Amino acid sequence: MALFDTDVLIVGAGPTGLLLAGDLAARGVACMIVEREPGGSKLSRAFVVHARTLEQLDARGVADELIETGAIFETMRLFGNLELDMSLLRSRFPFLLCTPQYNTERVLENRASRLGVEVLRGIEVVGLRQDADGVDVSMRIAGTVHTRRAKFAVGADGVRSVVRDTLGVPFLGRSAVDSVMLADVRLSRLPAHELALLSTSGEGFCFIAPFGDGRYRIIAWDRRRPLPSSAPVTLQEVSDIARRVMGSDLGLHDVRWLTRFHSDERQVPDYRVGRVFLAGDAAHVHSPLGGQGMNTGLQDAANLGWKLAAAVQGWAPDGLLDSYHAERHPVGSMVLALSGRLLTTALARTRRARAIRATLPIINLLPPAARRLRETMSGLSISYSVPPGSHPLVGRRVPDVLLTGEAQRLYEALRAGRFVLLASADEPAVMGIPLPATVMHATPMSGRLPVMLVRPDGYIAWASTAEDPATRLSGLRSALTAWCGAPPTSSDHHLGSAPSGRSDQRARG
Repeated sequence: MALFDTDVLIVGAGPTGLLLAGDLAARGVACMIVEREPGGSKLSRAFVVHARTLEQLDARGVADELIETGAIFETMRLFGNLELDMSLLRSRFPFLLCTPQYNTERVLENRASRLGVEVLRGIEVVGLRQDADGVDVSMRIAGTVHTRRAKFAVGADGVRSVVRDTLGVPFLGRSAVDSVMLADVRLSRLPAHELALLSTSGEGFCFIAPFGDGRYRIIAWDRRRPLPSSAPVTLQEVSDIARRVMGSDLGLHDVRWLTRFHSDERQVPDYRVGRVFLAGDAAHVHSPLGGQGMNTGLQDAANLGWKLAAAVQGWAPDGLLDSYHAERHPVGSMVLALSGRLLTTALARTRRARAIRATLPIINLLPPAARRLRETMSGLSISYSVPPGSHPLVGRRVPDVLLTGEAQRLYEALRAGRFVLLASADEPAVMGIPLPATVMHATPMSGRLPVMLVRPDGYIAWASTAEDPATRLSGLRSALTAWCGAPPTSSDHHLGSAPSGRSDQRARG
C-alpha cells in the first residue's frame, strides 16, 4: 500500500493556491502548500475583485473582511467614453472592489491558517513524477532535494509555472504587448472619474484606479518607447505618458512600486494531466485590462476544490475530476478573448479602429448590451455546459436566496461546503428519499422558486419545475447519483441543516 505525505500538494501560495488549500482543509482533506518565495507577498499586481469572486468569498465567510481593506466603486469607465453602471448588477455585491493583491492573499492565508493549513515558504519544486496511484514531487529544501508523495498535485505557481513545464504542457498563445508599466503612486489631483481607462490612438494608454488608501494604480503603455521588460521604469516615464494620454499626470508622486512587464495571451490545452491539475496563471494568462486574471484563478480554485475533496474521500462519481477542465477551460478561453478585445481597442492604430472605439458609448443607450457587458466583466454570466434536455437554470450561477432557519441566506448555507437542496419543507422530492451526507436541505423564503440542487461552488446542478411530484422525485434521484456518487441509503442524512451565520450588511443586493 502506498504511503502518502498528504492528500493534495499545492505548488504556489498566491490567491489561487491559498483559496484551494482553505477549501480542501475545510472539507477535512490533508493538503500541503509550498511556495518558492521565502517571504509573504507584497505584490499589488492584481487589484480588482469582481462581483462573482466576492460571491465565492461570501460562501467562505471572508467577503466582508476583504471589502474592509479596499475601496468600492459602482461605475467602471472604459476608454474614457464607455461607462458601465455596476450598481445594476443583480448580486449582493453590485460594485467593483479595488484592493491590492497582498490584501486578498492575507485574507485567504488567514482563512487557510485557521483551518490548519501551513504555508511552507522558501521551497523550490525541481521535479515531478506521477503513477496510477499518486504524485511524487521533488523539492529543494535548505539546499537538499526531498520528495513528497501526494494523491494529487496542483500547479498554482503562476505564469512561469514549474509544474506546467515539468509536465511538458505547452502554453499556447502569443505575446500581445511589450513594455507595459505598472506604478503604485499618490496623486496631487484626483482623476475626473473613479475608475477609468483612458487612451489615445497615437500615444498609448493609461489606466488609473484607486486602492482606497490614498494610493492609485497606474497601468501605462507608451507606443513611442517599446523597451524590453527588463528595462527599469522611472517615475518620469510614467508621468510623461500620463500627460500625453490624459493631458495631465495628476501630480503623481511618492512611488511605492514600479515595474515593467510584457502582456501575453496564453492558455494550456489541458487543465488536467493524470493526477496533476493546473489553475490560475499556470493555466491561462492575458492582458490585465478588465481585471480578470486573479478573479478567474480564484474561480478555478472554487471549481476544483470540492471535486478533489470528493475524489480523496471516495464519493466522486465518474467524470467529476474531468469536469474541471471541461468547465473551466472554456471560461479561460472566454476571458482571453475578452481581455484581448479590450487590449486591441485600447491600442487602436487605424482610423477605422479609432472610429469604432468612439462609438462605444452607444452601449450605454442599449440596456441589453450594457447588461451583457456588465455581467461578463463581473463574472456573473459564467455558466457551464449541460446535457441536452436539462432545465434552463442548470449550469448557471445561482444568486443569493433568502432562507428560513438558522442560515439567513443561501451563501451562508454554502459555507458548510456541501450541496444545498433548495426546496420547501413539504416538497415530496425531499420527503421521498434520504439525502446523502454531502447534501443539506434548506428552505427558501420564497415559495415561487423551482426545486434546485446547488453545487458547493454555487452553480445549479439540477432544477425542476415539473408539476408531477413523482417526476421531481425521479429527477432528484438521478441528480444525486450523477453528482454525489452512489444513490443515498437509509443510513445517510434525511434532512441536513444549514449552518448559522450572520448577514453581511456592508454588501447590498
